[in-house]
Amino acid sequence: MQKKTLVVGGSPKPERYSNRAILMLLENGYPVVSIGAQESKVASVDIQKGKPHFDDIHTVTMYLGVKNQISFYDYIINLNPKRIIFNPGTENSEFIQLAQEKEIETEEACTLVLLSTDQF
Repeated sequence: MQKKTLVVGGSPKPERYSNRAILMLLENGYPVVSIGAQESKVASVDIQKGKPHFDDIHTVTMYLGVKNQISFYDYIINLNPKRIIFNPGTENSEFIQLAQEKEIETEEACTLVLLSTDQF
């Protein structure tokens, strides 16, 4: 099964790591959905605003600072992902604990590095 991935904090700006992650996930054949501060598009992926419902999310990869994550805790946990990746700068012990209590695997890692080294 392909690991359908939600990129939280998606951006249309090419210099943003979330933008690079979307492109790299697509290059590696992963189905990708994304939410961000504004509606936009990266390649074939629509970045949606708000908290839309997605089915079958395997991995959530975080590109939101800790303060901005708080309002997304319940939303992300209710998507029932298998794991959440906290990219550098998004590490959040409170959210990690909440996720682990729901038996969601958490990883403090860089999605780009995981993809580059076939560890995603």
